[in-house]
Amino acid sequence: MPVQPMELNLVNAVDREGRPLSLGLVHGRLSACARGRRVDLGGARVLPGLINAHDHLHLNGALPRLSYRDGYRNAAEWIADITPRLGSDPLLLAHRARPRAQRLLAGGLKNLLSGVTTVLHHDPRDPALEAPGFPVDAPAPAGWAHSLALDGEAAVRESRQAAGPGGLWVIHAAEGVDTAAALEFDRLDALGCIAPGTLLVHGLGLSASQQRRLVQAGAGLVWCPGSNRHLFGRTLDPAWLAGRGRLVLGSDSRISGGRDLLAELALARELTGWPDVRLEAWVTEGAAALLGLRDRGRLAPGLRADLVALPPGLPLSRAVRADLRLVVVAGQPLYADADLGEALGLVPVRVDGRAKALAPHLVGVVEEPGLELLPQAPSRVAA
Repeated sequence: MPVQPMELNLVNAVDREGRPLSLGLVHGRLSACARGRRVDLGGARVLPGLINAHDHLHLNGALPRLSYRDGYRNAAEWIADITPRLGSDPLLLAHRARPRAQRLLAGGLKNLLSGVTTVLHHDPRDPALEAPGFPVDAPAPAGWAHSLALDGEAAVRESRQAAGPGGLWVIHAAEGVDTAAALEFDRLDALGCIAPGTLLVHGLGLSASQQRRLVQAGAGLVWCPGSNRHLFGRTLDPAWLAGRGRLVLGSDSRISGGRDLLAELALARELTGWPDVRLEAWVTEGAAALLGLRDRGRLAPGLRADLVALPPGLPLSRAVRADLRLVVVAGQPLYADADLGEALGLVPVRVDGRAKALAPHLVGVVEEPGLELLPQAPSRVAA
């Protein structure tokens, strides 16, 4: 069973701008009061927990990137390729044979190890997401649809209406490089779905005028550059939407996206040249603002105690998951460097060949490539 949030006093750290920082963690919230167990972070940089704006949590674990042709023109072609294989491909059959709760847990663990504390899961709600000890917070949007191609116009319109004015409503749209993908935006607009709170996923088919309409409507876009480039060979230019605060970053699942949000952030840095201070703000306070998550995204008293600590001087966009010093979700340390693990009640593990520590209730329960137990830990192994 997961342990309750500790009362911790994090010292010898700096914030994103390099200013000295001392944080209290009390009852799952950040506090200005220095009380509880003292944890020396050795000069680490502490950021708010990262926010992943798009994932299908049940499609991760050991699944590889999948593709069945040289390139796709739109998501409908991708769906047409993968759908029949769900009932015939041995790899997909083996994955689907696992209980759904276990598959969701694997997706949560993937995100936790990359410093993500909040994930927008794009699929039906499942009790596993609300279970005590789930590795990350997966807040429910007001509504969602998969896509026009799978759901149809009537169901999409009804879903948007049910979410209510301004309610966060998520849908894949304009996912492709052909005319059919580009026209999806106009179809959604005609249905009344381009509205405040609407969050389109992918959108690489959007024209400049459609992007302007998106911003005018108070809607936003999730950019998943790794998935776009894998399936379609290119992605959108994010500069205009990002400059207006209407763009967030998502990893997508591993069947099309990269390993995790850190990999996507590194790709975003490569594609945009944005400075590290901008990238770090974008996946924390910027994402929280666009998604309407007012209780996170900053390090301020009273907000959720979600945070990630990095080694001194290491920019987030150049970090990999084994670099992370500490990840705390709602006041509960779940992943840390080996030197912090014992004091925090964590179990020794190895991540990508480096000694780390993980919360006991997450050890050995799901498959995660690169995660293994050290000899002194219990016998179950996550390959």
